Amino acid sequence: MRVRFQADADLDGRIVRGLRRVAPEIDIRTAADAGLDGLADPDVLQIAAGAGRVLVSQDRRTMPAHFARYTVAAPSPGVVLLREAIPIAIAIEELVLIGSASEAEEWTGRLVWIPL
Repeated sequence: MRVRFQADADLDGRIVRGLRRVAPEIDIRTAADAGLDGLADPDVLQIAAGAGRVLVSQDRRTMPAHFARYTVAAPSPGVVLLREAIPIAIAIEELVLIGSASEAEEWTGRLVWIPL
């Protein structure tokens, strides 16, 4: 199955717009579309998991710990965290690579940092 992404409320909107522009075949849902604005990290993880979507976030401070706790109790399609000061173009390229060159099952239960 193809990778489907869920942007969280911390993700720079330019990344979502750029990804949609350069790779419209990649499925990414915005935080607003999923109703994630203002929700706590565990709730965001649960909504992304319920939809079978890999969460994409720039929340480097709290998301790793929440992800670790979440995966003890429930399966997760995975989380992609963007490293600090990653250029927008590089973030988009990395997400295109993940979305086009891998299967969703490869990301299950994993937290990865990009650039890879």
